[in-house]
Amino acid sequence: MSYFDELETRSADARAADIARLLPQQIGRAQTAAGYGDSLGQIDAAAITSVTDLAGLPVLRKSDLSKAQAANPPFGGFTVKPASGFAHVFQSPGPIYEPGGVDHDWWRMGRFLHAVGIGSGDVVQNCFGYHLTPAGMIFESGARAVGAAVLPAGTGQTELQVTAARDVGATAYAGTPDYLKVILDRADAMGVELGFRKAAVGGGALFPSLRQEYADRGITCLQSYATADLGNIAYESAAMEGMIVDEQVIVEIVTPGTGTPVAAGEVGEVVVTTLNPDYPLIRFATGDLSAVLPGQSPCGRTNMRIKGWMGRADQTTKIKGMFVRPEQVAALVDKHDEIVKARVVASRDGEMDAMTVQIEAADGDEMAYAKSVVEVLKLKGKIEIVAPGALPKDGLVIEDQRSYD
Repeated sequence: MSYFDELETRSADARAADIARLLPQQIGRAQTAAGYGDSLGQIDAAAITSVTDLAGLPVLRKSDLSKAQAANPPFGGFTVKPASGFAHVFQSPGPIYEPGGVDHDWWRMGRFLHAVGIGSGDVVQNCFGYHLTPAGMIFESGARAVGAAVLPAGTGQTELQVTAARDVGATAYAGTPDYLKVILDRADAMGVELGFRKAAVGGGALFPSLRQEYADRGITCLQSYATADLGNIAYESAAMEGMIVDEQVIVEIVTPGTGTPVAAGEVGEVVVTTLNPDYPLIRFATGDLSAVLPGQSPCGRTNMRIKGWMGRADQTTKIKGMFVRPEQVAALVDKHDEIVKARVVASRDGEMDAMTVQIEAADGDEMAYAKSVVEVLKLKGKIEIVAPGALPKDGLVIEDQRSYD
């Protein structure tokens, strides 16, 4: 068994000792950032040496980060250097701004790609977006860390993607779980045989039926759990038993809406502390649900495992690799005076994510609404105009009808 580095097979005692050394340093760095002045200013950093100690610190939520960034752009005072000190500045929907670096594996994605089996000799067709959002660069950085070449394909233009994959001899895919099927189906229609044998996916749920379809084609497909803010959080190995927590983050599972850890094995919100010295996010609440999976992975990696993504603690939902947030739905309603309310429905169309936007309006323009949906939600979707009062009065503005079984 080959590992990315020796950190993956540390004993529990060795990992705890490393956390006891590194965590106070990271808290100290955070205290030098203006954004943490109120929340961490009075904390004794030297006393925070374990995950248990972290539980006494306040949780930082994305909504807090968004407000801070609006008042103090672009990073809200949560980085230890200015925007000009980073290699990249990204904008994710919200908008939320994230920094990025080109230092070795800045987002720690190489660990995941190595677990997939990607390395020197591979050509990775990177179908994550390169425009404004960081996903493309996150996976490119990981490919560089394992010595693989990259075809920076981005999204769309599927026929050209097929041609490029054939011509350059792409052996691995990186992108959302369902877009690989789009490429493969188009290749079949074109009579082109592609050489994909490995797939590193993220940004959406990998449904068992889709993973099996790839396996039937001879493609090993594993998934990671990462965010634009934090980078890699956890990843699958060949054992495919839960997701192994990255070695440079600390994960807690807490009662949603609080910072209180749940009992072992219970489902709760994923809260992450990153050891990235440039961007010290402390107890950052992801809004995602998961649970600790007991025991150790059969692959030999010794860190804590989580069960993977188990839904959202709020109504925010990821569709086609992009988050759709309640405040975006509210912004859509505000764009048109005649709209009473709107509801986004996430579903499946075969093996693909689908989005329907239901709009309550007495008299509406479907084409205008479709344009506004793309502008505000950053995704295309089917528009359904319904009569005022027709939508359920259940408080939902985003409904996820997909099954994750």
